[in-house]
Amino acid sequence: MWLRGYSTFLYLFLYAPIALIVVFAFNAGRSGLAFQCCSTQWFGSAFANPFILEALGNSAMIALGSALLATLFGTLAVFGLQRVGPRVRLVFDALTYCAIIIPGIVIGISTLIAFISLFDLLNPVLAALLPGIAPLNMGYFTVVAAHSLFTMALVMVIVRTRVEALDTALLEASADLYAPPLETFRRVTLPQITPAILAGFLLAFTFSFDDFIIAFFVSGSHTTLPIYIFSSIRRGITPEINAISTVIIGASLALLFTSRYLQNRRVDGREAHHA
Repeated sequence: MWLRGYSTFLYLFLYAPIALIVVFAFNAGRSGLAFQCCSTQWFGSAFANPFILEALGNSAMIALGSALLATLFGTLAVFGLQRVGPRVRLVFDALTYCAIIIPGIVIGISTLIAFISLFDLLNPVLAALLPGIAPLNMGYFTVVAAHSLFTMALVMVIVRTRVEALDTALLEASADLYAPPLETFRRVTLPQITPAILAGFLLAFTFSFDDFIIAFFVSGSHTTLPIYIFSSIRRGITPEINAISTVIIGASLALLFTSRYLQNRRVDGREAHHA
C-alpha cells in the first residue's frame, strides 16, 4: 500500500507542475501566476509575436537538420559496427552510451571549446586564401553539428536494437536466391528497420527542438525557442510563455508517442506473423 502511495506522490511531483503550465495557459488575466478563468487569447498573442515566430522557425530548422544528419550517420554507424570485432564494438558501445549519459552542460562547454579552437585555426587560413570572406563564427551550423553528435547516439541505440532482432533466415534466403547485397538491403533489411529509423528521427528531432543547454553555448547570436523562453522568464512569467510552453509540451508528447508506436509496430507485426 505504501509503495503505491509513494508511486502516486512521485508521479504527482513530476507531472503536476506541467499540468499547471497547461492550465495557466488559458488564463484570462495578464499575470502568469494568478489564474482567472478562462481564455485562449494568449495562444493567438504568442503566435502573433514575431520574436517567438523567429525563434520557433530557428528551432524547427535546427531540429530538422540535426535529426536528418543524426538519423543518416547513426544508421550507417550501426551497420558499420556490425562488421567489426566484439572488442572494437564494445569500445564504440561505451562511447555511444557516454554521449547519452554525459550532462548537457559538459557537452555544451566541450563543443564550444572545440568550435572556438577550430575557428581560430581555420579563419586565418581562409582570410589568406579568400580575402574579404566573413570569418567562421557560431550560428546555425554549430548548433546543428552539436545536436547531431548528441542525438546520433540515441538513433544508434534504437536502430541497433532493431537490427540485432532481424530475422537472419530472411537474409539467408535472399542470398540463396542470388540477390545482390544492395538489393537484399533494399527489399529485406530496410523495410524491417524503417520503423526504428523513423522512431530515431522523431526522437532526435524532439531532443534537438527542446534542447536549451547545448544551444545556449554554441548558438552565437541566433535564438532558439528554449533560449527565448529562458530569456523571457527572467523578466517574469506571462500567460504568453505558458501558452507557447503548452504547445511545445503537446508537440513533444505527440512526437514521443509516435516514436514509441513506430518502435512497437514492427514487434507486434512480427509476433502476429509467428503466431
